[in-house]
Amino acid sequence: MKQEYFEIGQIVNTFGIKGFVKVNPFTDDLERFEELDSVFVVKNKELIEMKIEEIKYHKNLVLIKFKGIEDINMAEKYKGCYIKIKREATRKLPKDTYFIADLIGLPVYEENGNLLGKLDDIYNNKSHDIYVVKDGLGKQILLPSTKEVIKQIDIENEKIVVHLIDGLI
Repeated sequence: MKQEYFEIGQIVNTFGIKGFVKVNPFTDDLERFEELDSVFVVKNKELIEMKIEEIKYHKNLVLIKFKGIEDINMAEKYKGCYIKIKREATRKLPKDTYFIADLIGLPVYEENGNLLGKLDDIYNNKSHDIYVVKDGLGKQILLPSTKEVIKQIDIENEKIVVHLIDGLI
């Protein structure tokens, strides 16, 4: 099942006295926030739609002023909350690029049909992503996200097919 909302950041603190919040972004493209009119803030497990009034930047953080949040005391209430957007508000991805949320949990098979496990995590090691596959016993297999190893990602049929080259396991 495709995820309906994506986390794009977390409110880590307030900024100034006029109601700005500091957001640790979960995207490489900080300007992405400027394209949004509103976001959903997760507070007490509820999604609260909040209109964006202004965006600024400070170091690697995004500063957001929400409509209706007029001072530091009001902004303080959202510290620690995550910010989400609807799937429809995401940018169109280039060919052969996927949302991590759509890949996590997919079964990973060798080309011969042997099930290796499920995709548990993805992290970046500068040159390429590393896919962390966990088998039923909790053993991890680390696979580089290269064309030589990742042969097929099939979101529709919910599976990833890989080619294990010598030395990977």
